[in-house]
Amino acid sequence: MGIESKITSKGQTTIPAEIREFLALHPGDRIGYEIRDGRVEIVPKNRSALDFAGILHDPGRKPVSVEEMNEAIGAAVTERYERARDRN
Repeated sequence: MGIESKITSKGQTTIPAEIREFLALHPGDRIGYEIRDGRVEIVPKNRSALDFAGILHDPGRKPVSVEEMNEAIGAAVTERYERARDRN
């Protein structure tokens, strides 16, 4: 089994050091939780937009229009809704 931690009677836990290091978490940072395909993912919320500067630039790709982005978002929302509906 992987890394474990214990839940207190108040529903609190300590995030193991190995996980904190992997996620670059520090005291005062925030984390989020996302449920995906029956699993819970811990998502660090300690990053600013500047941390991601330049990661999306690909000189070989043409820019995407707002309409194309809206279509992709709509398709993703529909897919997520259908997956959630199928699980219930």
